Amino acid sequence: LANYKAVFLDKAILNAFGVTILKCLIGTVTSVLCTAMASYAITRPNLKLKKLYIPFIMLTMFFSGGLIPYFILIVDLNLYDSFWVYIIPTMFSAYNMIIIQSFMRELSGELIESAKRDGASEYRIFFRIILPLSKPIIATMALFYLVTMWNEWFSPMMYLDSKDKWPIALYVRQLVEGANNTEVGASAEASSVQATLKSASMLLTSIPIICVYPFVQKYFVQGMTIGAVKG
Repeated sequence: LANYKAVFLDKAILNAFGVTILKCLIGTVTSVLCTAMASYAITRPNLKLKKLYIPFIMLTMFFSGGLIPYFILIVDLNLYDSFWVYIIPTMFSAYNMIIIQSFMRELSGELIESAKRDGASEYRIFFRIILPLSKPIIATMALFYLVTMWNEWFSPMMYLDSKDKWPIALYVRQLVEGANNTEVGASAEASSVQATLKSASMLLTSIPIICVYPFVQKYFVQGMTIGAVKG
């Protein structure tokens, strides 16, 4: 228990926990919302230039500008060393959009047309009808985004200089790397202490995300099997 106490007394790791929780909450909500809105728009038959949007979105799944152009883009957008580098670049996912729009296509078109006849706007239809009916796939995508953001360490390492903005994944990675370097030439006792502290940190960072899964498990199973069986 002394190792866990030592971890909790480390203000840097507590700050990293706070940053991670904040970015996961904001990032998951914005990413799911933006991706779901794009998915709903793609499913609408009256969307103008629909045949142009879909190939363009699909193209981004297979081709990218590379790391250096992306780094230059982050700098030009004033996102370098900013908390918003966690949020803005991840607000949309082409792959997740394809999954969500496949689910939304299964929803009743008559229900949407009926709402339009009653004077409902597209936004009201989306938030009052589409989102409540899409709980399984929304919960699944939220879990995907949450786990990805919780475990992300490469982007912060590339685009953040300030250690007070580091997430827990990057902090633990640096801790593990530092422990491995310290163990070289160290005594057996010192190596054992470093190893136990490292293990305690890794376990504590895994517990929160593990606790989330039971609450979305039923939606996760339903969302992943939608459309798998056709009657």
